[in-house]
Amino acid sequence: MRAMIRFGKQPRLRFISHLDLQRFFQRAVNRTGLPIAWSQGFNPHPVMSFGSALALGWTSEYEVIDIKLSAPMGRKRTEDAIRAALPEDLPVLEVRMVDDRHAAPMALVKMADYRVSLEGEGAPAVIARIPEFMGRETVIAVKKTKSGEKEINARPLVIDLTPTEAGFDARLMLTERDSIKPDLLVSLLSEMAGVEPPEARIHRVMLLGEDSEGRLRPLMEL
Repeated sequence: MRAMIRFGKQPRLRFISHLDLQRFFQRAVNRTGLPIAWSQGFNPHPVMSFGSALALGWTSEYEVIDIKLSAPMGRKRTEDAIRAALPEDLPVLEVRMVDDRHAAPMALVKMADYRVSLEGEGAPAVIARIPEFMGRETVIAVKKTKSGEKEINARPLVIDLTPTEAGFDARLMLTERDSIKPDLLVSLLSEMAGVEPPEARIHRVMLLGEDSEGRLRPLMEL
């Protein structure tokens, strides 16, 4: 049995790295009293995986961690134990119990929704370029990868981009092969506007995957 847990990351912890967050959760689950499954080998640790790493400085209301249990547990008891082990800045928002045949969250993620707030003189000019960006078929960007930098066409990776008073809402591809980050999108829009990239506050609203019929669904509903 596994527990899929949706949690948030509040502004006070936005500069905690993903690696530090992993280490914190490893310690936190040990305090729950739940029957946590442990890995084998020289350095055993709780068996868990995240849906998608959240970049440093971002906040979120839709992070997902999958924790393997060594014995069946009720959803309510699991939720109460996890919530008690985490600080208020990592609120537990939803818990779902799944069996071991359920796909790992990382394998399910296809897209993510973001809310981006822009601050600075160039912000209005950046927001004004959104219709032009969405009207293009090709927008070349330089993306950093594990093997170096490469040019990509960023336009197909931006599924939806809607201006808001403070910035924009975006639905972006998020797979191992095809992905674009909101901060790169801000840089592309800034380049189109001919201004320096404004300060961006990035908040992840949702992680999405596809069900058996190819329909987009929130990750916790798959």
